[in-house]
Amino acid sequence: MTSNISSTEKSPFELVSPHLEKVETQIREQVRDFDPGVEPYMTYICDTNGKRIRPTLAILTGGATGELTQGHINLGVILELVHMATLVHDDIIDGASTRRQVPTPNAKWGNGMAVLLGDALFSHALKLSTDFNDLELSRAISLASREVCQGEILQTQRRFDLTVTKKDYFRMIEMKTGALFAAASGLAARISGRDEAICEAMHGYGMKLGTAYQIYDDVVDIIGTEEVTGKTLGTDLEKGKLTLPILNLLDTATPKQKEKLTKRIIEQEPLDLHILGGIADYEGAVDDALKTASQLVAEARGSLSLLNASEFTTALEDITLYVDQLLKSCR
Repeated sequence: MTSNISSTEKSPFELVSPHLEKVETQIREQVRDFDPGVEPYMTYICDTNGKRIRPTLAILTGGATGELTQGHINLGVILELVHMATLVHDDIIDGASTRRQVPTPNAKWGNGMAVLLGDALFSHALKLSTDFNDLELSRAISLASREVCQGEILQTQRRFDLTVTKKDYFRMIEMKTGALFAAASGLAARISGRDEAICEAMHGYGMKLGTAYQIYDDVVDIIGTEEVTGKTLGTDLEKGKLTLPILNLLDTATPKQKEKLTKRIIEQEPLDLHILGGIADYEGAVDDALKTASQLVAEARGSLSLLNASEFTTALEDITLYVDQLLKSCR
């Protein structure tokens, strides 16, 4: 059981640091599998380091559910490559010019080249997934990747669509973000050879954590600053994505306020923070979204109750506390 476990002296990221170095090394080694003419482009994409949350979850879950193996490292590499491919495509769709304070591939080489680079990265990740001896594991990675793509398609399809419900929203973000988080933790438990109950609990942990993290990201897109985040913000409102803060705002707005909001959304007029503040109580809508995310984080933490006490299990709890702190920073 994980209740009343004190925090580890090391942060979750420090605990997995030696293993994440292996992940980084393997990611950089993957570019050598591409044609020499393609390799420089892939090197550029792979050198823009992110938080590596998905590999971190795979490694921590591996340690928490059994002996940490090379299989957990490989899973982290594959899921990170899939994630990187989705970011390349996201930036094209959103028209983003920077990510992690460097030019996006679409800004650097144009949309056409960026689409092809994302496709190549996707296909390479799925090729790597076939190296597992467990066919069901390879299939699960492919299905999670498909979920991400479907989530992105649905969200793009439903832009400026005022019939989008909160149920629709949660389904889309579970697909586009939750699926890879869930694959990282759930499949890591499978690699450890744990029973179905543990695998399902860890799948739930990742799904809830990933969904909460996406809500945080959606809030930051509205109220964050590019200097702090290092990426282009405000694209959700500009591109008509009806994220949870906006759906909350539409729910709580007076008929007159809702009319103003819907008119701007339908006519694709600007909807920045200043305009929102002049129409309705966006702060309350943001706060409600953060509360929803906090509840999901708490539920994710509860999913760890089946695990034995260890520094890795405590680190998985600390990951939830880390996301809690991110949510609090938005208030």
